[in-house]
Amino acid sequence: MAGAGLRAAARRWLPCRGHGGPRAASSSPSCPGCGPPGPGAHCPGAPRPAPAPAPAGGAELSAHLWARYQDMRRLVHDLLPPEVCSLLNPAAIYANNEISLRDVEVYGFDYDYTLAQYADALHPEIFSAARDILIEHYKSLLMKIDAFHYVQLGTAYRGLQPVPDEEVIDLYGGTQHIPLYQMSGFYGKGPSIKQFMDIFSLPEMALLSCVVDHFLSHGLEFDQAHLYKDVTDAIRDVHVKGLMYQWIEQDMEKYILRGDETFAVLSRLVAHGKQLFLITNSPFSFVDKGMRHMVGPDWRQLFDVVIVQADKPSFFTDRRKPFRKLDEKGSLHWDRITRLEKGKIYRQGNLYDFLRLTEWRGPRVLYFGDHLYSDLADLMLRHGWRTGAIIPELEREIRIINTEQYMHSLTWQQALTGLLERMQTYQDAESQQVLAAWMKERQELRCITKALFNAQFGSIFRTFHNPTYFSRRLVRFSDLYMASLSCLLNYRVDFTFYPRRTPLQHEAPLWMDQLCTGCMKTPFLGDMAHIR
Repeated sequence: MAGAGLRAAARRWLPCRGHGGPRAASSSPSCPGCGPPGPGAHCPGAPRPAPAPAPAGGAELSAHLWARYQDMRRLVHDLLPPEVCSLLNPAAIYANNEISLRDVEVYGFDYDYTLAQYADALHPEIFSAARDILIEHYKSLLMKIDAFHYVQLGTAYRGLQPVPDEEVIDLYGGTQHIPLYQMSGFYGKGPSIKQFMDIFSLPEMALLSCVVDHFLSHGLEFDQAHLYKDVTDAIRDVHVKGLMYQWIEQDMEKYILRGDETFAVLSRLVAHGKQLFLITNSPFSFVDKGMRHMVGPDWRQLFDVVIVQADKPSFFTDRRKPFRKLDEKGSLHWDRITRLEKGKIYRQGNLYDFLRLTEWRGPRVLYFGDHLYSDLADLMLRHGWRTGAIIPELEREIRIINTEQYMHSLTWQQALTGLLERMQTYQDAESQQVLAAWMKERQELRCITKALFNAQFGSIFRTFHNPTYFSRRLVRFSDLYMASLSCLLNYRVDFTFYPRRTPLQHEAPLWMDQLCTGCMKTPFLGDMAHIR
């Protein structure tokens, strides 16, 4: 876990009499193993200490609060040894749900950004082509929303300009909250809000911002709905016209990453007797060239079933579209499909016929994709498959989380929040000035932590403290998530993934439990005074 420093801290725990489990020695009138203090809260197995004398008030009380502040600063510093900043492995797989690979017999894959990882150099190409298409023809805010439908203030942009917090609140009737009826529907599209869900969205978001900024800076009137549709159509045309496919095919060394690792993953699974299939929206000619580049000319022999131009997500819900067989030249056959053969290529179809023909059902199937809605949601909720999300941004975010600056900033922010929660009982004027100073410092820390990930929007996984709307869907629609498919190479094919047991809000905030689960929430000062 955290190395010698945290192991040393863990050894400073004493048995809690009457409880049979570990608890911290504490001078607090509440037992940290029994939960937060309340009226009459006391561990029945622990001796009741004499109450500490309270400061008289005024300047003495203010000095008392600042003394607690300084004590906490020293404790936080002592509790973070250097090795604590390398807790997380960017090449690890993270579990939302317990899953044993021993039980998985069939592995399925999307193609783009799953089997084929693309370089960032692709994004400017898409942006430029869509901009040119748009030029040939012509409340618009880009913002970050948390899991509870609240806008994270400081992340709303109109064009390239930040929107003041007061204006955002005014736009939504005096609140940061987005009403449910305006939020995205099941597939990430609502009546007035579109959720950008995957890495392909980056050029679209950039183009929207630039066009809005152009209209505003030149005083041009525009309808937000028309503008959004035009930009979305331009991005779609980049794909429909095959421009993106052409760029990648012309320079695969430049655009396709980790091809040898994809080959290693697929070969390893086949060597252990697993069955593989591919379901992608991309055309066969494009997939064939990419797979030949990464795997070799015999790549189809690795897969039991290959389906292209599947038209996900309707592939998972629409029973009407039949499978069509393709020949080597991409021409469609007319014969009815009664079985799915290894080495053959099929187009379109639907999941219900797929299940009937393969009998691959339930949790023995694990499917990987990069889009939570188009790839994973239906498979988990309607069909009981296990799912794995590929999140390329995860690698960079973990490297930031592992930095000393992030760890110290976040841990002190959490400790300061604990002080504010405890000391808010002091209501005199001098104490309120101290608490206001702490609140200001806390807000500054939150902004610093946010900017470590992205100056405009912060982490894709969190607002200041809440999970983002994206994170909530990630937990709901995926059993596992990872930066790339190559992370599978770090685990045995019979490995069992266990999700971390992070305490719920009503559960005892045990320091030992938090060390073991990687939840680095610093306890209140009184609960940790023994750790020095």
